[in-house]
Amino acid sequence: MARMRIYGLDFTSAPGRRKPLIAVGCAFDGDILRPNNAEEMTTFAAFEEFLRKPGPWVCGMDFPFGQPRSLATVLGWPEDWEGYVGEVARLSKEAFEDAIRGDMATRPPGSKWRYRRTDRRSGSSSAMMLFRVPVGKMFFRGAPRLLASGVSVEPCRPTGDDRVVVEAYPSVIARAFLGRDSYKRDGEPDTPERRAAREMLISGLESRALREKYGFGVTLDGGWKENLLEDPSADTLDSLLCAVQAAWAYTRREQGWGVPEDCDRDEGWIVDPHLLD
Repeated sequence: MARMRIYGLDFTSAPGRRKPLIAVGCAFDGDILRPNNAEEMTTFAAFEEFLRKPGPWVCGMDFPFGQPRSLATVLGWPEDWEGYVGEVARLSKEAFEDAIRGDMATRPPGSKWRYRRTDRRSGSSSAMMLFRVPVGKMFFRGAPRLLASGVSVEPCRPTGDDRVVVEAYPSVIARAFLGRDSYKRDGEPDTPERRAAREMLISGLESRALREKYGFGVTLDGGWKENLLEDPSADTLDSLLCAVQAAWAYTRREQGWGVPEDCDRDEGWIVDPHLLD
């Protein structure tokens, strides 16, 4: 397999100096994924510039590329991904959030959120979520920029471009090694328990178990291990986990990038072998 540039990008709906977008760049030869740089972006203009990087490359991004089909239907949006993301791009942030809340107001208690199939399979929040982990806001900021950039969005809008983006969710890998133990600060002080969890997760990345599941190994050269361990936010670590999922999708590119055939491609899919079990 020819060497491929792989990125993992931990996304946020409001990038800035305190919480930048972080893209971890890796070299991948099909057998070893080796991170070699981390790039911080404090504005969406910088993210748009990142998307313009010449290919070939594959990037796993940690935000929902799509919304539940039933939401698009009830809101009167076009049914296809390109159509409804284009519709969202024309909305203000307030109008988008009002549309989400308006749908929630019509639904019974305990069923306020609609879910994509991949959300259910991965255990993630609904792609509509506007608080706590505001992935709905991330969708609003991220998906229209993917559409405008012309990158190949798998599986929502495959364009044949040599810049390919796939939806990632680092918690899938983290749970495989840690269960539900927390490994990042999330606005709270770091603890010895969280640090120990990061150490276990970092060890898991170089383990035989990861190679057996994903089909390749991860090598952390230089100061990568120490830097990942010492960062209580774990943002860079999450980006690396996204890169692992992107690399796995790349190895499955001839099989639809690891997306099951019965996936609703207009909703999107999180790429990870655990979601195929």
